[in-house]
Amino acid sequence: MIVGTAGHIDHGKTALVRALTGVDADRLAEEKVRGITIELGFAYADLGTGAITGFVDVPGHERFVHTMLAGAGGIDLALLVVATDDGVMPQTREHLAILDLLGVHRGIVALSKADLADPARRAEVAAEIAALLDGTGLEGAPVIPVSTVTGEGIDALRAALAEAEAQTTARAEDARFRLGVDRSFTLRGAGTVITGTVLSGRVAVGDTVSVSPRGLTARVRAIHAQNQPVQMGVAGQRCALNLAGEGIGREAVRRGDVVLDPALHAPTDRIDVSLRVLGSEPRPVGTWFPARLHSGAAEVGARIVPLEGPLAPGSEGLAQLVLDQPIAAAVGDRYILRDVSARRTVGGGAFLDLRAPTRRRRTPERLAQLQAAARPDPAEALQAMLAAPPHVVDLTAFLRDRALGENEARRVTDGVTVLEAGASRVAISPLTHRGLVAGMLDRLARFHEESPEMQGLGRERLRLALTPRLPKDAFAAFLSERIAAGDIVAEGAFLRLPGHAVRLSEEDEALYARIVPELSGEARFRPPRVRDMATSWDIPEADVRRVLRMAARQGRVDQIRHDHFFLRATTAEMVRIIAEVQSGAPDGWVTAPAFRDRVQNGRKVAIEILDFYDRQGVTLRRGDLRRINSHRADLFG
Repeated sequence: MIVGTAGHIDHGKTALVRALTGVDADRLAEEKVRGITIELGFAYADLGTGAITGFVDVPGHERFVHTMLAGAGGIDLALLVVATDDGVMPQTREHLAILDLLGVHRGIVALSKADLADPARRAEVAAEIAALLDGTGLEGAPVIPVSTVTGEGIDALRAALAEAEAQTTARAEDARFRLGVDRSFTLRGAGTVITGTVLSGRVAVGDTVSVSPRGLTARVRAIHAQNQPVQMGVAGQRCALNLAGEGIGREAVRRGDVVLDPALHAPTDRIDVSLRVLGSEPRPVGTWFPARLHSGAAEVGARIVPLEGPLAPGSEGLAQLVLDQPIAAAVGDRYILRDVSARRTVGGGAFLDLRAPTRRRRTPERLAQLQAAARPDPAEALQAMLAAPPHVVDLTAFLRDRALGENEARRVTDGVTVLEAGASRVAISPLTHRGLVAGMLDRLARFHEESPEMQGLGRERLRLALTPRLPKDAFAAFLSERIAAGDIVAEGAFLRLPGHAVRLSEEDEALYARIVPELSGEARFRPPRVRDMATSWDIPEADVRRVLRMAARQGRVDQIRHDHFFLRATTAEMVRIIAEVQSGAPDGWVTAPAFRDRVQNGRKVAIEILDFYDRQGVTLRRGDLRRINSHRADLFG
């Protein structure tokens, strides 16, 4: 269990930690001279349960609230310290508000300096504390009078903490590894050491990790967990990691970085969130409101964009945070917003989507997606997101941004249809999948009915016609699945139903019957150009070209060049002629002049014909020479 202190300056937080653990958490010379905590302090002790409890001692001075926030992330229980002589003070209120916004709902109140107050004063301050906690996550927390001078209440507080330690449930170890860095330093003979709380998963000596958001790669050389050397650190423990790697150094790894599983490295600078504005805020929070974002130990500038209109003091809603620089985070992480002057806490909440859009961020569909994503159980969140428009979820990002482990990922995706193409994985519900199949078959059937002369519908046109509209990679996977199932047939760039055959209208068949004699007989190797036929018959060139292209889709003719079409029988005959010329050539290679002489055509058209066979793979080319490719010789029958 990790215990975090909270409370006003000089209320005895550090002295209380020393009384409980025997460790002085003030480690800086300036702290000892001034008698206040400036930096985070850490102490560890066995409170009697056999487990090691970690204490994070934070500053109480208003100037160091940002440091307090760096230590408050990842704690299991808050130890709120209120001095009986002062009672509730400004930083008591702000620290409590921060704990509430961070979702810390377990806590104990230490009524410190009890030796300075009589029973009446103790009762008065206890009542004040109860009123303060009313309506917060710490409502009903036990209040224990203590004195580090006389020792009163220390044993009772230690016992209460030990009971809380025993009740602390393990954090998600079936998750990918994340550790929020709050300190980085160098030890002689060891190198770079970072410390922080393991937010999820586990890490072992020898593991390769990333330092995000910079993306540095490091190897874990040694681990201390809860102040003891170990081979593995797990979620919920405070760990010190000795890191080694190119670029790894004290200045390279900073407070606010996250050391994590390399698969999770995906920094973000635009996040959709739930946001609760404190009632103490003087005015509503409107679009582009400037603030300082605190996420774990990270602190960056941010702009707030409410998604449902301005957020009044004391209200809660959806918002987008646009950050000055990227951070490493996970969906569900709690955060705090303070004003840019660092004088007050504005509000806070939880991250909902780390890949927030820049456009259409306020549409009803987008808001419904965020409300679905807010569900704490990832399986329920995924199901709710798939049930809301656009009914498609980037599964790779969903699993990564929640740091889900393999077992949890299997649970979350159970019963979900996954379309996978390379590194891309998209999830849709079985209901949506059935709807896509039905919609595809219906769209193709209508297309064939409306355009029987067409070979089929283009892949991209079909993708854009279906609802929901799948990403291109996911649509390619969907088509491959349906082609394998026999629902549709792919012919080049076109898709058709298995029973569809291209049919020409009566008028088009009549025009084609007029064209065939021009492509046959003695002139079959040198047919007239499309525009020549159109001019001779005084009909639109586009009509002649359209009919010939439809006939090409049916396999009746082949388009050698833009203006030259040959009957399929002629195309096959010319393959045989090339083979005959090849067999009579001394070196077994065919020249363009030799082929031209056999078909009695012009040099330019002869080369165009040979180029056509090159493109089809029927011939193999070496410079200006060609020969038949035996593997493709039967392509035209």
